[in-house]
Amino acid sequence: MKEPLLLAIDIGNTNTVMGIYRGTQLLDHMRIESRRNSTVDEFSALVGMMLQHRGFSYKDLGHAVIGSVVPPLTTVFEEVCRDGIGKTPVIVGPGTRTGMPILCDNPREVGADRIVNAIAAYERYKSACIVVDFGTATTFDVINHKGQYLGGVIVPGIGISADALFARAAKLPRVEIVRPPSVIGRTTVQAIQSGLVFGYVALVEGLCERLIAQLGESPVEVVATGGLAPLIARETTCIRDVLEFLTLDGLRMVFDRNREDGVQ
Repeated sequence: MKEPLLLAIDIGNTNTVMGIYRGTQLLDHMRIESRRNSTVDEFSALVGMMLQHRGFSYKDLGHAVIGSVVPPLTTVFEEVCRDGIGKTPVIVGPGTRTGMPILCDNPREVGADRIVNAIAAYERYKSACIVVDFGTATTFDVINHKGQYLGGVIVPGIGISADALFARAAKLPRVEIVRPPSVIGRTTVQAIQSGLVFGYVALVEGLCERLIAQLGESPVEVVATGGLAPLIARETTCIRDVLEFLTLDGLRMVFDRNREDGVQ
């Protein structure tokens, strides 16, 4: 009999990403919009259809784990898991065993995505790390060589910045976020693209330099994840790896640590 599969669910402000795991192997992944007004039935049907399209069904799933930064959708997906899988999912939050000390003034306010990213990065490198996550917000999370989460930085994401520029500047157009031909934009569109791409490259490099200096440890591995990570990372000198499924891997690790404690 095959081992039941694990569904890891990363609920973000823009998208919800789901990974299907057998043990430590990611078999497939799915991405849907994080629509706050959708019902349990709607999400259950959508996830069911996406599973079927990939050759799976709810019957193949034995467990689930959820990391969420959207509280209203946490309860919705909790019900989706109960209805479809027949078990209550592990939800990453206060009281969940992570194996990583959170050395912040208020550990409860640190987002689940940031914690699981930190866990996955430290497990991969066993070294001091900085995780740069290019999501709705761009976050920087710092882990020391002891595997302790120290805190980090949050800045508006590239998409948010582009939308704000379009909304607040009457003569500036909405642009595609791609690398322009050069830093010096020869058109308005190229100038905006240069500001978004190379501006964030400078932001990443400058913040990582300051974070590494304050951390005072060596080596420090810098890793990136999130939708726009490949675009920015290839222009930087500080990012070592781009790991598309870092958050899902961290969720899987948290589930394994809690399953060992008898949480099903």
